[in-house]
Amino acid sequence: MMSGGKGLDLLLCLITVGLAGDPYVFYDWTVSYITASPLGVKQQTCRNGIQQRKNSWQDGVSGTNCPIPAGWNWTYQFQVKDQIGSFFYFPSLGFQRAAGGYGGINVNNREVIPVPFGTPDGDITLFISDWYIKSHKELRKDLERGNGLGAPDGVLFNGLGPYQFDRSLVRDGIPYQIINVEPGKTYRLRVHNVGIATSLNFRIQNHNLVLVETEGSYTVQQNYSNMDIHVGQSYSFLVTMDQDASSDYYIVASSRFVNTSAQTMAPGVAILHYSNSQGPASGPLPDPPNEYDTYFSMNQARSIRWNVSAGAARPNPQGSFRYGDITVTDVYVILNRPPELVDGKLRTTLNGISYIAPSTPLKLAQQFNVPGVFKLDFPNRFMNRHAKVDTSIINGTFKGFMEIIFQNNDTSVHSYHLDGYAFFVVG
Repeated sequence: MMSGGKGLDLLLCLITVGLAGDPYVFYDWTVSYITASPLGVKQQTCRNGIQQRKNSWQDGVSGTNCPIPAGWNWTYQFQVKDQIGSFFYFPSLGFQRAAGGYGGINVNNREVIPVPFGTPDGDITLFISDWYIKSHKELRKDLERGNGLGAPDGVLFNGLGPYQFDRSLVRDGIPYQIINVEPGKTYRLRVHNVGIATSLNFRIQNHNLVLVETEGSYTVQQNYSNMDIHVGQSYSFLVTMDQDASSDYYIVASSRFVNTSAQTMAPGVAILHYSNSQGPASGPLPDPPNEYDTYFSMNQARSIRWNVSAGAARPNPQGSFRYGDITVTDVYVILNRPPELVDGKLRTTLNGISYIAPSTPLKLAQQFNVPGVFKLDFPNRFMNRHAKVDTSIINGTFKGFMEIIFQNNDTSVHSYHLDGYAFFVVG
């Protein structure tokens, strides 16, 4: 992949795991800041660093492990064995993801386990994200004061601003992403929404998207003209270059479910360039879904089906569990509501509790029996009482099966991330 101007180096790097020879892969990262201008305004951004899913002692999430102090280093050692597919990593403290602190991890099948589609002619990773002119430090301060983030200032592709499809929306000289392809070839596009707040609709002008995988699970292959990708979600599409290449084609990521004042902001626009293209992309962008069709995104998500006959990290099919025979040991209805004042500060809650990270990491407190660090009293449903701040933990059953029902009573879209685990929506 290449850009149409000087690279910004906002993004980190892409890891691919699944080599036929040496089973060990080693990477070194240095976390630092650089200056970049993805929307034409200079600001501080992240460069290089990793915090990703590991075992419980190398989790990286606040509370289960200590953060890495400035000038220190930490070695993560983890085995990639339970999942294949497309993932991304990001720092979980300091709001650095809003400054471009993220990168991709691709986990491939072992050679003895077949992939449920033909080998693509190329593999391309795309990071789409909302972007704010304010620095990540300013954004965090706004949230701590109880203010909302507001509408983003634009949408990026791989840390680069939009192609100048409209001079009234996109200023001159902004570098943009170009994807170079060969006619007649089929490519696997791994698309990650690495933003912090905005759902994005992804589409490619005149091209069909065949969904084949999402976050470690192969799917029943279905065709889409566009896909709503919410914050934190990752999808793999097979895209065949079957057009006549009379010109380049737009690749678009536009905001969804934002207030009307934000509709004038520029969407993310990259360029799909055939090697035999006869000219630059021009004309209007491909149409997004109807913004007022509130059920479109929900019905689209419901249309995704797990490919239970395909193998993944292990030779057994993904759906080999007899799910109807599983005994559910714990049921949690986790409800989020609009932010509310708790001790004078605006806080978001789950089942009426706003989590606060303890000074002693949870795993250390557990191993050394340190009293008073956390409570195993997180309620299994919303309690009709005043919201509070607490270090309240779910007391799960070891090797049990937990059913989790997410109930969004807020007025905006929310994404949930279950750290260290994968889950597939069942209803």
